[in-house]
Amino acid sequence: MIEYDYDLFTIGAGSGGVRASRVAAAHGARVAVAEEYRVGGTCVIRGCVPKKMLVYGAHFAEDLVDAKQFGWDIPECTFNWIRLRDNVLKDVDRLNGLYTETLENHKVEIYHERAEITGEHEITLASGKVVTAKYILIATGARPSLLEFPGCEHAITSNEAFHLDEIPKRIIIAGGGYIANEFAGIFNEFGSKVCIVNRSDQLLRSYDESLRDRLLQISLMKGIDFKFNTTFKSIEKQADGQLLVKFAGCDDQLVDLVMFATGRQPNIEGLGLENAGVATGAKGEILVDDYSRTNVDHIYAVGDVTDRVQLTPVAIREGQAFADTVFNNDPKTVDYKAIPSAVFSHPPLAAVGMTEREARNALGSIKVYQSDFRPMKNVVAGRNERGLYKMICDADDGRIVGIHMIGPDSPEIMQAAAVAVKAGLTKADFDATVAIHPTMAEELVLLK
Repeated sequence: MIEYDYDLFTIGAGSGGVRASRVAAAHGARVAVAEEYRVGGTCVIRGCVPKKMLVYGAHFAEDLVDAKQFGWDIPECTFNWIRLRDNVLKDVDRLNGLYTETLENHKVEIYHERAEITGEHEITLASGKVVTAKYILIATGARPSLLEFPGCEHAITSNEAFHLDEIPKRIIIAGGGYIANEFAGIFNEFGSKVCIVNRSDQLLRSYDESLRDRLLQISLMKGIDFKFNTTFKSIEKQADGQLLVKFAGCDDQLVDLVMFATGRQPNIEGLGLENAGVATGAKGEILVDDYSRTNVDHIYAVGDVTDRVQLTPVAIREGQAFADTVFNNDPKTVDYKAIPSAVFSHPPLAAVGMTEREARNALGSIKVYQSDFRPMKNVVAGRNERGLYKMICDADDGRIVGIHMIGPDSPEIMQAAAVAVKAGLTKADFDATVAIHPTMAEELVLLK
């Protein structure tokens, strides 16, 4: 029997890597983790958690205005970005400590340095230390993709957005996905003049067309500008620090900040994949089977570095399944069907299952039910924003194959609704459920 230093060596301490390491250790494995930055990964340190805190902060801009219609006399308010920024970063520090503590409590050894696969079952740390492991798990996540054109170095990504010293008066956000739309809403509520520049003619391609159209309408009404089918030619930094942005096909624009939100690419550089012979795909993603195993038997990968579904809860499930399979003799895979998701835009949207177009293509005969309504709070506040809930069913048996919604608290409502889709419930099951009145969520059991 070959004696290794560890049963498992995990490279990357994000959500997937932490879960896999903790569970493997709980199953009795000797585990070590290498993380060159901070424990917690993209979601906790520079992604969904601090971004959601900014979303909360941004909501107060409208809530303080609406409060007057509900009888509250609100004195003139000012917004202090530095205070919010520092409070958010303080909580990130707290979470980093908790994630580190979780690993330490499970006796997982943490190396706060970069690691590279340098041989069969062999890992070399940045300090020069060489260790061996029976299994290696790669969980290094992904990073923002960068556009390349003259002056592109003057742009930032979402990583830097959490550390700004001031809110820009004018900002261009490149991209049409969830990160672009979320930060557009955040900066707009904080008082920036926001323009989204997208090379295609669509926002949020994977979401139902009705929701995409509704978000665009509301965003325009809020004052967010859009340039579709537009590409960058250059960014020129002016003497006063402003940025002159030149486009192909439309007028130049002078702004204070440009932010890239054009997707994310797997972090595989410097991992030594070529040393181990690990296969990668066209986008640089690590190719794995249903059990997260690469083409090399003792090397596995989970999370965004595999580019299967780039969502934190998915990475966590992949990490759990890996640990149970390899270290508890309990083979598990992740079901990627009917994964709920949300965009924390203003207002937020959420979805689970197939869009209307996908359902028509897959099933042929479907039934679509929807409710287009004005939330009660918006009525009293004098806001014209309308919510939209949409349910898509298989016409043959009434099974719900998709639910899509945009409006206040949609992600919170969707979490429960997603259980019904995953369980294969029908429209009749929703119809038989008594509504909670008055709520927005009751629209789901009253759809016609």
